[in-house]
Amino acid sequence: MTLFGSKQPNMTPQLPLLFALNATHAFGARVAEHLGTVLGTHEEREFEDGEHKARPLENVRGRDVYVMHSLYSEPTASVNDKLIRLLLFIGALRDAAAARVTAVVPYLGYARKDMKTQPRDPVTTRYIAALFEAVNTDRVVTLDVHNLAAFQNAFRCRTDHLDTSALFARYFTARLDDSIRVAVVSPDAGGMKRAERLRRQLAQLRGDEPTLAFMEKARAKGTSKSGKLVGDVADRATIIVDDLISTGGTLAHAARACRDAGAAAIYAAAAHGLFTGDAERTLDDSPIQLFAITDTIPPFRLPPELVRRR
Repeated sequence: MTLFGSKQPNMTPQLPLLFALNATHAFGARVAEHLGTVLGTHEEREFEDGEHKARPLENVRGRDVYVMHSLYSEPTASVNDKLIRLLLFIGALRDAAAARVTAVVPYLGYARKDMKTQPRDPVTTRYIAALFEAVNTDRVVTLDVHNLAAFQNAFRCRTDHLDTSALFARYFTARLDDSIRVAVVSPDAGGMKRAERLRRQLAQLRGDEPTLAFMEKARAKGTSKSGKLVGDVADRATIIVDDLISTGGTLAHAARACRDAGAAAIYAAAAHGLFTGDAERTLDDSPIQLFAITDTIPPFRLPPELVRRR
């Protein structure tokens, strides 16, 4: 029923608002362009004592808001700096009456410490989840976390985990001739499910059955290190898949084992390229011919020539 002279509410649905904090602006701009929209405007300020302020510069009341921010350390900001910036911005959005706030965190820092390995160890993933919940985050979206079950169990708010197996399967299917036999290798037994997902995706696209292999751990005096290769990679294009590359030592060891087992070619695929420590030398000296990495973390620690070549 319409009352004479009454003002009818605007029933046109509003599109979601996208924000990207400054350190992830380039990534966020690419996402916005792909979606046919623009990033929302916001302000970030640094004070002389190191404290930080972030706020939206447009009305978010009643809006569905997405905030993009990848949590890795770089020369201008540590992972801790980035985490507190994201939390403060989410809190400001909720105080400004945003209807829903989703944190899109392509690389989720602290996700590797997901269980106790020594007495009194922190379970950092659970503490990070509590921080997101404390500022009333509705949902956390991330890409290829270290341990999916630990990630899903740590958060009480809704989560979405994006898997890269289909992305890498399309990439390698386009790159490798159909006549080439393929093997998928996990650098440790814990990554077997990830390797199997990639193997299945490759099988669907290529119409054949790639083999599956993994590096087992050798244990001595309470320590563990990568041991021997289990599985058939001989005369096959071998794809070593992991969630991330840090120093590159584990990946390089697996690559040498594949070479010694007769692999015809060796490639690596990982969602996140941290490339810390001596990763440049370690990976440059390895028999890996090509690295397929997503853009969750720019390869700023590697020289541009190495990035172009490998």
